[in-house]
Amino acid sequence: MLNLSKIKHKDSKNFLLMAGPCAIEGEDIALRIAEKVVKIADKLAIPYIFKGSFKKANRSRIDSFTGIGDEKALKILEKIGKQFDVPTVTDIHESTDAAMAAAYVDVLQIPAFLCRQTDLLLAAAETGKYVNVKKGQFLSASSMKFAVDKIKENGNNNVILTDRGNTFGYQDLIVDYRGIPEMKSFNVPVVMDCTHSLQQPNQTTGITGGKPALIETIAKAAIAVGADGLFIETHDDIKNAKSDAANMLELNLLEDLLVKLIRVREAIL
Repeated sequence: MLNLSKIKHKDSKNFLLMAGPCAIEGEDIALRIAEKVVKIADKLAIPYIFKGSFKKANRSRIDSFTGIGDEKALKILEKIGKQFDVPTVTDIHESTDAAMAAAYVDVLQIPAFLCRQTDLLLAAAETGKYVNVKKGQFLSASSMKFAVDKIKENGNNNVILTDRGNTFGYQDLIVDYRGIPEMKSFNVPVVMDCTHSLQQPNQTTGITGGKPALIETIAKAAIAVGADGLFIETHDDIKNAKSDAANMLELNLLEDLLVKLIRVREAIL
């Protein structure tokens, strides 16, 4: 289990859960979602990290929602961490983001498209925080060893790798589950992103599509092949979500899904 001081249920045999809205849309919404997921995680004894992007830098259209302001969003993440006593994770996109975000959150996440950006990885490593690197859609699992090496060779052994599918044509992704044991061989925790792996990018509207009905399928398969954790974007008002609404999980479906996944986990241990 991760060596995070705030993570609860670390002695549980359950998988790690990173979950929350795609983006921090406002304090009330973020606190409401955090409270509901924390209650579920505590009830099921699942180690939990709240997820929320403080800004969205990779958008198809110029009019897409990108955030409510960096400092404002980061302060909300900090408040969630303190109020619910849970670790928090957010994406960073530039080297200058690393130290800024590290002052508010416990885990820095490297977006998939940026997983080869050496300066970004090194800046994240230098904060001493856990660094969750999303596997690029364009990379093999074996090539992620070099991302791990960049962080560890900069003096930080706190690395997580997250799979989020491989590019399959122009408008779809596919998950190669061979990648999970491959990345686990690097001696780091491996997480499956169950929602972004179901995106359908590059739509002609400029708005990414998705197949959220398959979240359970992706999650079950990931646990079955030994994933250490799951990454699930969730929202309690998806129709009004400002980012990635097409592939998020309805929050009211989360608990039942996690109960099923715990049974899968128990079956393979």
